[in-house]
Amino acid sequence: MKRIIFLLVFVSSFLSGCNEKPSLQKYFVENTENKNFLVLDFSPKMLNLDSLKLTSEENTALKSFEKVNILAFKLNDSNKSEFESERVKVDEILSEEKYQQLMKFGNGKDGASVSFIGDTEHIDEFVFYANNKENGFAVVRVLGKDMNPTGIFTLMSVLKNANIDMKQLKPLQQLIAK
Repeated sequence: MKRIIFLLVFVSSFLSGCNEKPSLQKYFVENTENKNFLVLDFSPKMLNLDSLKLTSEENTALKSFEKVNILAFKLNDSNKSEFESERVKVDEILSEEKYQQLMKFGNGKDGASVSFIGDTEHIDEFVFYANNKENGFAVVRVLGKDMNPTGIFTLMSVLKNANIDMKQLKPLQQLIAK
């Protein structure tokens, strides 16, 4: 009897693992070592902001922000077919029901979109996705707790006053320069 229960548990866990849908988090992890991708992670500490100089609204926005993950695919002559298949994978992930689209610009092959997970006052993840058939694509995940669109715009205005160590952004600068 114990063997049968063990076998049922094993088979059900195996089958449920096989049916798992892809996620952006898994996609980022899977492509960390891929030479065509650049992966960067940022935390609020990298902003070097003096919280004493921020308004209460700016502090609330900053506290709701946990980290940013960036995944960029730089298109070149040798990786055009991979670019197309990777772009389709990202499009499929972002078409899942859990991602609610706020805005979309351009068309399917050139453009950008902003999506989120959660409800409008308690957002756990914002996703900025931009793709261009000549340059490649980038996916930016802004992760946090109880974020909202107003807080994201407030956070973006706070970034103007951030004292970011540009050495930390060197890989991104090099990718853009190529």
